[in-house]
Amino acid sequence: MTTRRPDLTGGRLPIRRASPWWAGWRLSVVLLATVIAGGTIGYTLIEGWDLWDSLYMTVISVTTVGYREVAPLSRAGQLFTMIVLMVGVSTVLYTFSFLMARLVEGDLAARWTHRRQERMLDELNHHFILCGFGRMGQIIAQEFARQAVPFVIIERDPDRMQDATDLGYLAVEADASSEQVLTRVHIERARGLIAAVSTDAENVYAVLTARLMHPTLFIIGRAETDDAKSKLERAGADRVLSPYQIGGLQLAQTALRPAVVDFVQLATSSENLELNMEQVRIGESSALADQTILAANLRQRFGVVVVGIQRADGRMEFNPAPDMAMHAGDYLVVLGRSQSLRELEAAAAHPAPAR
Repeated sequence: MTTRRPDLTGGRLPIRRASPWWAGWRLSVVLLATVIAGGTIGYTLIEGWDLWDSLYMTVISVTTVGYREVAPLSRAGQLFTMIVLMVGVSTVLYTFSFLMARLVEGDLAARWTHRRQERMLDELNHHFILCGFGRMGQIIAQEFARQAVPFVIIERDPDRMQDATDLGYLAVEADASSEQVLTRVHIERARGLIAAVSTDAENVYAVLTARLMHPTLFIIGRAETDDAKSKLERAGADRVLSPYQIGGLQLAQTALRPAVVDFVQLATSSENLELNMEQVRIGESSALADQTILAANLRQRFGVVVVGIQRADGRMEFNPAPDMAMHAGDYLVVLGRSQSLRELEAAAAHPAPAR
């Protein structure tokens, strides 16, 4: 089993090799050179030919070309020629088989995969950068894949990297806090970054580096402790979540209000095709901008229920009144069918007609 060292700086996708590149190749070259040298020396000693004629006879024998003999062979020369033919042809076949195996099963397939993943990296746009592919990272990746959200994984552990690749995810084996790595996954075009590495220190470094490189990027950090939560916030994370706190609250809410929890899970689950809860941004020149909910006629036009409005400054308006206005940059938190939500998103992004 080959041990691979993770690339902690460059962010290059690894080309996995089953063995060092020179192992089989060197053996093939040594065997072939030994046959040619042995044949040349043998013909010189047995037949008394000069080195050039001996080398020529050896090469045409090994390659089975079938040209005429340099000179009539003695009985000993004929016997030696048969030995050269058997050993030489076997060596040539071994060398040819080795080269074909390396091309078909080894380097060719690995390099093809490498170039394909490099091309996929270059095409990334409006994607999420997922730092870490542990238990939480796997759940996040599974949900992104289910909702067809583009994302790339950064993982420094070789085994986890292999797991991500086996599942068909786009992944880079590297350190998530490296500027070169974040540049390689096109952080400048990213939709957001999730720091879900196994340690708080690594998450802090990843968030800090990402914030310095992209001041407006939406960043979510995972924190194990309250101290780490404050550090992640100071490092630049927009949201900091604790798996243990969320899990504990979920258990408590399920015990106290199971019907409410079931409804929220139903509304937010990507597997539910009948009902979804989604956020819809009001575009800068949208036809819905500066209209009230009643005037926009959202319920009748799209069949959705406006649960809340998150203002551009972060304030949340719960259960807004019909006469409450929507402004550019606000997010509508709405409940409705998938098709209705897509239609509302298109209307919210469509500019108002010119007057």
